[in-house]
Amino acid sequence: MTNLESIIPINAYRFYFAVDYPVKLPKYPGSAWRGAFGHALKKTVCVVRNTPCNQCLLKNACAYSTVFETPPPANAEKMRKYTAAPHPFVLQFPVTTSTSDSIYTLDVILFGHGQRYFPYIVHALQTAGQNGIGGHQQVFSLQKIDAINRLGLGKTIYQNGELKPQSPALLPAIPAMPRHIEITLHTPLRIKQDNKNLATREFNFGAFFSTLLRRISMISYFHTDTPLETDFAALTAKARTVQFVAQQLKWYDWTRYSSRQQTEMNMGGLIGSLQLDMQDLEEFWPDLWLGQWTNVGKGTSMGLGAYLFSPTIKWSGLSPT
Repeated sequence: MTNLESIIPINAYRFYFAVDYPVKLPKYPGSAWRGAFGHALKKTVCVVRNTPCNQCLLKNACAYSTVFETPPPANAEKMRKYTAAPHPFVLQFPVTTSTSDSIYTLDVILFGHGQRYFPYIVHALQTAGQNGIGGHQQVFSLQKIDAINRLGLGKTIYQNGELKPQSPALLPAIPAMPRHIEITLHTPLRIKQDNKNLATREFNFGAFFSTLLRRISMISYFHTDTPLETDFAALTAKARTVQFVAQQLKWYDWTRYSSRQQTEMNMGGLIGSLQLDMQDLEEFWPDLWLGQWTNVGKGTSMGLGAYLFSPTIKWSGLSPT
């Protein structure tokens, strides 16, 4: 079983931007927002110009490096062969919204110590919006930010240029496990095995859960004070024996332009829904539920691999630390 005491503390915020409609962004706009956000954040905080982050003496103290490049600490016992750890943030785009046509919303999820950099993130997203998002350089003007708590939208913490003190991080209070769940993949899910993306025929619960568990473990290790403790081998082995009751999936193909690599990148993935009978699967429930915040698979920070349970119970389970 997952040690619930170490479930990742979360701060969640909804950003409201004024924008002229129609919005000229791709169907999945996370790449456009992430690129503009990273550029604005680096321009805001970098004091050592023209130096690659991995060669910079400040890389472990810099807000940009920590949030956007996220190098593993030199003494890390995990991911020592990797150049970057999981980022401490995820951008998500609300599935439904009650705002007017002149308001565009964006959710920012921060994990553990990532909350320390929230003022920098606010400034960077505000600047990114002012400079223009996407190929059309459409302007988004930040109007306000609401905290998201266990009851849904909470108090307004930013308005009229003033950022108010934030609440402590929230620990997910795992709700009672339903007998049956439906998982809806709202953005393309990219999971690789043997260097190949899993398509509809190869997709299975074992691959889905092991990828999710690894991501949650890495986030807790690098961004909290209490690394996840669980029987990874046993959970992974049991996950391989579980089958979805039904899968309604399709492959969604799309590309994005990487300014860093100066090339088009294929970012296609699976979208659709999955049904799962939860009988005798209690040990999987905490991580499946938490994954609604962390996303799963490749490209999570830009919003890929986002899923929700149907009916939605995501925001009903946050409780103060």
